[in-house]
Amino acid sequence: MTLKTTPWDPSEYLDSPESIAAYLEAAFEDGDPSLIAAALGDIARAMGMTQLASQAGVTREALYKALSPTGDPRLSTFLGVIKALGIKLTPHAA
Repeated sequence: MTLKTTPWDPSEYLDSPESIAAYLEAAFEDGDPSLIAAALGDIARAMGMTQLASQAGVTREALYKALSPTGDPRLSTFLGVIKALGIKLTPHAA
């Protein structure tokens, strides 16, 4: 008997500021830059990629590419997305 699975899309569950913050916090705790970019991509899809790209000052295509699991967004793109999402990053001593 084979196990039937269905794809899971985290963007379907990122429907509140709290869920978005928790998801992004978990990605940052892991510390893998590609995971952080992919998490931002999931959040961007949940929020609306076209609208977010406009608010971040980049094209939709550039945002898709930068926030893909293999993407490597520039700091300016990263900060633009963070600002457009209404997220505040706060540094803490380790």
